[in-house]
Amino acid sequence: MTRGEANRVWSRFSRALLAAALLLGLTALPAVVQAQTQTQAQAARDRLVLGLPLEPPNLDPTSGAAAAVDEVVYANIFEGLTKLTQNGAVAPLLAESWEASPDGLTWTFHLRRGVTFSDGSPFDASVAKFSLDRITAPGSTNAQKALFAPIQRVEVVDPATLRIHLSRPMATLPYVLAWGDAVMVSPKSAATEAVAPVGTGPFRLQGWQRGSQLTLVRRDGYWGTPPRLNTVVFRFIGDPTAAFAAVSAGDVDAFPNYPAPENVAQFQRDPRFRVVVGASEGKVILGINNARPPFNDVRVRRALSYAIDRDALIQGAMFGFGQPIGSHYSRQAPGYVDLTGLYPHDPARARQLLAEAGYPNGIDVTLRLPPRPYARRSGEVLVSQLAQAGIRAKIENLEWAQWLDQVFKRRQFDLTIVEHVEPMDYDIYGRKDYYFGYDSPAFDALLKQVQAAPDEATRTRLLGDLQRRIAEDAVNGFLFQSSRIGVWKAGLNGLWINAPIAANDVTGASWEGAGPAGEATSGRNGAALPWGWIGLIAGVALVAFVGWRFGAAWLLKKLGGHALTLLAATIVIFLLLQVVPGDPASYMMGLNASPESIAALRQQMGLEGSGLERYFAWLGDLLSGRFGTSYTYQVPVGGLIAERLAVSAPLALMATALSLLVALPIGVAAASRRGTAVDTGLIGLTQIGVALPNFWIAMLLILLFSVNLGWFSAGGFPGWSAGFWPAFKALILPAVALAAPQAAILARVLRTALLDTMNEDYVRTARAKGLSVNQALWRHALRNAWIPVLTILGLQFPFLLAGGIIIENVFSLPGLGRLVFQAITQRDLIVVQGVVVVLVFAVVLVSFLIDLAYLFADPRLRGRRA
Repeated sequence: MTRGEANRVWSRFSRALLAAALLLGLTALPAVVQAQTQTQAQAARDRLVLGLPLEPPNLDPTSGAAAAVDEVVYANIFEGLTKLTQNGAVAPLLAESWEASPDGLTWTFHLRRGVTFSDGSPFDASVAKFSLDRITAPGSTNAQKALFAPIQRVEVVDPATLRIHLSRPMATLPYVLAWGDAVMVSPKSAATEAVAPVGTGPFRLQGWQRGSQLTLVRRDGYWGTPPRLNTVVFRFIGDPTAAFAAVSAGDVDAFPNYPAPENVAQFQRDPRFRVVVGASEGKVILGINNARPPFNDVRVRRALSYAIDRDALIQGAMFGFGQPIGSHYSRQAPGYVDLTGLYPHDPARARQLLAEAGYPNGIDVTLRLPPRPYARRSGEVLVSQLAQAGIRAKIENLEWAQWLDQVFKRRQFDLTIVEHVEPMDYDIYGRKDYYFGYDSPAFDALLKQVQAAPDEATRTRLLGDLQRRIAEDAVNGFLFQSSRIGVWKAGLNGLWINAPIAANDVTGASWEGAGPAGEATSGRNGAALPWGWIGLIAGVALVAFVGWRFGAAWLLKKLGGHALTLLAATIVIFLLLQVVPGDPASYMMGLNASPESIAALRQQMGLEGSGLERYFAWLGDLLSGRFGTSYTYQVPVGGLIAERLAVSAPLALMATALSLLVALPIGVAAASRRGTAVDTGLIGLTQIGVALPNFWIAMLLILLFSVNLGWFSAGGFPGWSAGFWPAFKALILPAVALAAPQAAILARVLRTALLDTMNEDYVRTARAKGLSVNQALWRHALRNAWIPVLTILGLQFPFLLAGGIIIENVFSLPGLGRLVFQAITQRDLIVVQGVVVVLVFAVVLVSFLIDLAYLFADPRLRGRRA
């Protein structure tokens, strides 16, 4: 047997062996997956995975006003003196009982004994005094500081007795003390609650993989009845399509605030799931700029109210999930008055009012919308309704930070649509600086009477008068109260159906058939690889090798040029981001925060210094590796970027390797069979690969392998600490979706380069000496055809590193792309700056590596360098 025949036999044998191994693996995979699923199911009786549409910026509910904070920590980690039940009633918690003096100016709270924080420190009246004083202290960033302004003094009577002295009667004190803004914090941990929360609740923080998930575990030593769950994982899935896939595939056990009402009916027909519809505190309004003509005329505002068909709006925009409201007041709140009949849908009456106000031909208005789906869908429906009344509305879609800056802060709007989620927040109509610009002495007088009401009956009557005043003045167009749509697995009990406050209290949740609470466990965490040290060692080795192989002079010239590029990039990046509109402090504090709280937070975040001072401070942080401190997460940006690179870098490398593995045989086969049916078929295949959007490919992969077959999760990333295989497996489908179009592009480029190279003189000479087409291609043409392929790879890798944001969003991966997108929307500019610098560094590094690859691929380039 000749050597050529032996090679052909070995090649056929290898292919047969590979095919057999692949077939065996595919045959065994379902059994392995089934066994793994059964094992996980047995261990899941004390574990709960909740899906949430929003990730909290930090974990301190007493600083800032993000509702997403309370959705994780309220009642689970932190507890207050009182608490709200899911029906909105005030119940005792750390305070066993309380009473008020006859004049309503003094409240005495009797505290529980034997309560400790999760770090072991005791809770008593002195800690409660510290927590309440912290809310009202100068420089406090508590969003509800103004609400607690009547607290004049807090007195410690004894370790179990607390007395609160007020400047005026405040019948709602037990109610507002049940909010997340008033939870108890320990003096020992108050400064670090945002990143390392320590509360008196039954759970403690185990880990937070920012951008992906947060894990709580049951703690030892809880003062009350221990929860039956040992572990609770909150997975953050903002995309409605990704949420649908995660629930369908069983990746999450429950989605208490499901963001996609359009496909709820599908879950209602599936016996695996339970769909519940409860009430929330979300009041969606058509915000009107009362201070801007023509809306300073009450007749124009009333015309807007008559033009609105609430029932049609709820059906068209919210798929029937919602309840109409007639004032800024939730239907389940005490003292609610139904005012939805005050302005029935009547376009003719609306036109009449406009004519009386001096606008017989109607008016032109601008409707500026924030990015949430309820606002965008409602805006489309409202435009057609308003047009019937002669109100011609033009929609302008804004990002959330733009909305906060231009609409909420600067009042640059005619109309807007927004949801107010704070309970009993009618007091915002008494703020003269609030965004809708309402100013009514009659309302102010009513508000003072409500606040000073001596008893509940008087307060209820005054609350009705207050609702009527807001509605009669048509301050805003009151649209609907949001429904809280919950989708969870059958067999899960104890989750809140209603939401009197933005919270997910899991202390009473349990699975059917699960036993009583066992011993608290810390969970298993694998040891993460020291990627930083590995990268440093690899970098030093590469520099040493390049200096030895190509000379120190060439290396220093290259590195010097790249260093100057990076320095120039830092200046350009910093200057460009300074002109971006939006205030990160306003974003974090929310709609109900006072200007004093926002100003105090800006001071804490270091946003008040000059631009030059902030640039040099940031440059120093870059050189130290900290990259500054995130405004949102309040942790070093360098750590955030490192966490995200641990996802994006392996994903980009996997996609690059996969695209090469696919492109190489396709490109070579097409070039070697030019003009044949094989060539035509492969070129058509690559055209399809280029034409198909990668997010569409991603959705197909999820539907096939996650929802139908159950082989892979529909999204999320468990982290490398969970083990190599679970983390690697979570990246397989995203890598395939990213690699498909890139492989198609590389294959076409490689085919063209090979065809050009095959016409070179040295290849024709090799053919003349007797080499076959395939031999000449593999031995001579392929190596030189790599030059354009390497160029494309150098352009693709930085794109894959952060440009795969759509794939990261579809699969809910905590990658670099999602981080920078989130930072832009939140105006966390220090994070944006850091990520862009890292991407510039990646481009520079890849360019350097591609230059080296050129030298190895083409010896002629080494000769030119010499």
